[in-house]
Amino acid sequence: MKEIIIYTDGACSGNPGPGGWGAVLAYGEHQKEIAGAEADTTNQRMELMAVIEALKAIKGSGWEIRVYSDSAYFINAIQKGWLENWQRNGWKNSKKEDVANQDLWKALIPLLRKNRVRVEKVKGHSGDRWNERCDQLARNAIKSLG
Repeated sequence: MKEIIIYTDGACSGNPGPGGWGAVLAYGEHQKEIAGAEADTTNQRMELMAVIEALKAIKGSGWEIRVYSDSAYFINAIQKGWLENWQRNGWKNSKKEDVANQDLWKALIPLLRKNRVRVEKVKGHSGDRWNERCDQLARNAIKSLG
């Protein structure tokens, strides 16, 4: 099966504040870098945007995709079943409060279903080449806001 590796990261200058996201997609010898920014956002939103935009950048379906992220928020929502629980519980968390960032989680769901996506935690700022590159892309995107 064809496999794509994705690294993602989000960053915020203040939380909330100006934020950016970056992603590196790799397929064999091919690589693509993407990034974006928002003037008023949170770090968690930027972490999710990085994953959403990376998955949107993939053409077609039926891919085996491995997403590496340093976001415990994103990784735990997938690996620990939070996302499924939130949907089942009418988008309420374990405290019976509205789930934060519902708009992004709802945008992510069909993208996760389109391909076979596995997520893996990478330790942030630990020297991982691709995580560091994504962080740089996200921070450069923030600077582009002016």
